[in-house]
Parts: sequence; structure tokens; C-alpha cells
Amino acid sequence: MGSLYIKDEETAALAAEVARRLGTTKTEAVRTALREKKASFASEKPGPAPDIIAWLRERRRTHPLPPPTGLKADKAFFDWLSGEEDVPDVPRE
Repeated sequence: MGSLYIKDEETAALAAEVARRLGTTKTEAVRTALREKKASFASEKPGPAPDIIAWLRERRRTHPLPPPTGLKADKAFFDWLSGEEDVPDVPRE
């Protein structure tokens, strides 16, 4: 048997008010509301799929990458980042 404990006071009060107006229990009021909401999902038509390519282009336009530094991101650099090797010959700013 499942259980649902509503911890939010406002939600519990809404369930109680709806139950009182319907002349039923809070459980039945919540069940009815959830069934109605679930039914509304079935009647909704899915919207158009988002155009991910257009979104990516706009994102790149508004958030451009920084200019290239010319530095190599090779094995020696990553070894240095992880503390495995001495500092490579990388010019610092």
C-alpha cells in the first residue's frame, strides 16, 4: 500500500479545502486532481522540436570562445597540470 505525506502546509491546506468543497477526503481530492492533470497531458499536442542547431549558433554568437593562445595542450602540459612533471617551457603572462 502506498502512502503520500504532504509536508508543505499550504499544499495540505489546499487539499483540505478542495476536499471540503467536494465533500470527500483529502486523498480523493488529490487523486481526482492528479487524474485530471494526467488526462490533460494526453490531450496536449507536442510542440515543435527545438532547433538545436539554431540554438547552438545563437549560443556561440552570444558566448564566443576566447581567442587562441598559441600554447600547446600536449601531454607535457597535462602532466604539469596534474603535478607529475616539472613546469614545461610555457610562456606565462
